[in-house]
Amino acid sequence: MDKLDWHMARAALEWQAEMGTSDAIGDLPIDRYALPKENLQKNSKIVQANSAIVLDKIDPIALAKQASTASENLTELQQAINNFRHCDLQRGARNLVFSDGIPSARVMILGEAPGREEDLEAKPFVGPEGVLLDKMLSAIGLSREDNTYIATVIPWRPPQDRDPQKLEIDMMTPFARRHVELVNPEVLVCMGNTSCVSVLGKHGVNNFRGQWQEGFNLPVLPMVHPRTLLRQPLRKKQAWQDLLELQSWLRSLPNKES
Repeated sequence: MDKLDWHMARAALEWQAEMGTSDAIGDLPIDRYALPKENLQKNSKIVQANSAIVLDKIDPIALAKQASTASENLTELQQAINNFRHCDLQRGARNLVFSDGIPSARVMILGEAPGREEDLEAKPFVGPEGVLLDKMLSAIGLSREDNTYIATVIPWRPPQDRDPQKLEIDMMTPFARRHVELVNPEVLVCMGNTSCVSVLGKHGVNNFRGQWQEGFNLPVLPMVHPRTLLRQPLRKKQAWQDLLELQSWLRSLPNKES
C-alpha cells in the first residue's frame, strides 16, 4: 500500500495506539540511553582537562633527579635507571646499556646512545665503532680494561638509531650526572652531540671539538663520535689531534690515587 487516504491513515494510527505504540518510526534508529550531544562534548572536554592535569603532575625530569640522587653506588644507579618507566625508549630496546671499563679510572668517556650491537650485548661502544675506539685509546696508552670507564647518556637504543629527542636527553641527564659523580674521574670526554648537549648544554660538536670545556664540575674534552669517523674517515686526523690533547693533559697531572 503505497498511498493512504485520510481515513485509512487515521485508522492505522488508532490501531497502533491501541497496541501500545508511543513513538513513530524514524528513518534511523535512536539510542534512548545515549547522552545528548552537548553532554558528550562537555564530558569529553572534562576528560581531556583531567588528563592534562595528571600529565602536568608527572614531571619525568624531577623524578629522574630524585631517583638518581638516591643512588649511592653504581649498582643502585643502574637499578634506578632500569626502574625508570618514563622514557619510552626503554619499551623498544632489548637491553639496558649501562657501562664498561674501570670505575676508578681517571678518564671517563660519555657517548650518545646505543646502536644495534650495543643493544644486543648490553655494553657501550662495541662492534666497528667499539673497535675503532679501542684503537684510539690504545694509541695514547688508554684502554677500557686498565684505565678508562665508558658510559652513554641514553641507556636504550632509539628506534631505527634515530637521534635522541630533547626530552629524552633532559630526563636522562640527571642519571648521567650522577653516573659521573659516582665514578669521579679527573676528566670527562664527551663523544658526539648528545653527550655535549647533556653535559655542556651545547649542540654542534663539530664547532668546538678539541676545545676544553667545563661540565658536571669537571674539565670536559668534546670529541667526534667514532660512528661519525667511520662514515667520514678523513676526520680521523681531527680525532688524533684531540687524543694528543687529552694525552698531554693527563701527563701534566699526577696519577689519580686509588
